[in-house]
Amino acid sequence: MKKFLIAFLTVAILFALQVTVSADSSNEKDDYLIMFDGPAEKGILQSFDVEEDDILFKSEILPVYHIELTEKQARLVDNHPQIKHIEENAEAEAYYQDVPYGIQSVQATDVHPFGYYGQGVDVAILDTGIDASHEDLNVSGGHSVFSNWPESDPYYDGSGHGTHVAGTVAALDNNLGVLGVAPQANLYAVKVLDSNGGGSYSGIAQGIEWSIINNMDIINMSLGGPTHSSILQAYSDYAYNQGILVVAAAGNSGNAWGSGDNVGYPAQYDSVMAVAAVDQNENRASFSSTGPAVEISAPGVDVLSTYPNNNYSSLNGTSMASPHVAGVAALVWHYRPHYSNAQLRSVLNQTAKPLGSGNHYGNGLIQAYDAMVH
Repeated sequence: MKKFLIAFLTVAILFALQVTVSADSSNEKDDYLIMFDGPAEKGILQSFDVEEDDILFKSEILPVYHIELTEKQARLVDNHPQIKHIEENAEAEAYYQDVPYGIQSVQATDVHPFGYYGQGVDVAILDTGIDASHEDLNVSGGHSVFSNWPESDPYYDGSGHGTHVAGTVAALDNNLGVLGVAPQANLYAVKVLDSNGGGSYSGIAQGIEWSIINNMDIINMSLGGPTHSSILQAYSDYAYNQGILVVAAAGNSGNAWGSGDNVGYPAQYDSVMAVAAVDQNENRASFSSTGPAVEISAPGVDVLSTYPNNNYSSLNGTSMASPHVAGVAALVWHYRPHYSNAQLRSVLNQTAKPLGSGNHYGNGLIQAYDAMVH
């Protein structure tokens, strides 16, 4: 009999606890926002047993209350004809921009805290144009070598390639999207390739000429071809002799074993910095062109950057590596504005992080902070 009573009492206690828990859970309150259909009437809330302490906020301009309600109260309020809206008070958080691995890899984020963002440095992006309406870009000007619409508009980028390149150089530090290497450098859209990514050496030469006439500091060419041109070389040399730092993608004609001399033009020319591509682990990208003309390396695999229509995309190629170098050059030139282009080029090469074979990596991975403190 005693065992039966103990068992009965135990079950009763457990049942009582369950009832208590259930009762407690039914009285739990959550945050709600409610809006009246007309003037806010506090009396309606009181009719649902809403206490003064449950009212967290009353709007002065809209018939809106922020209140705490039980689930039962919320259902009753929702069914009242004078309540226009009731919704749980949703959480919000600050939007943070993504810092692509390449921006950190080239030490740009080590430089930014000191106030160096490439201010005052003009960078011409010779490419497919730049979507100047992108929320994460600030395009200062531009030019198109095409006469047919819409290719004649330097701010129309039907390919996305030029917008992506531009973002790596100078995507804004604005809590949106991505961060560029030199977010305050001045971007110029020099459209020498069409929406299919095609162009000609004549168009590139015209783009270089525009850059010279308009006093650009840096030219980035994430483009090239397999054929030497004495005219294109003459333009590249002339730009460099005018004090412009000329940077170009080495090309994507490499092979997995890294053999051969397959750097494209204009990257082959002595007046141009030929940029090879490495991945997040600082290994040569299998597609990256190789040869003695390779001068320096930068991230070019799975590079996240801006894309037309306020989009973002990850792309591969030495085209993605080259703007990292242009961006770092802008940072260092902001820090040392008295440098000539030859001095800047020299310090970028001297302070690059050695990675291996010169034919694969050139002098190594470009490093912004090390170049600045050199």
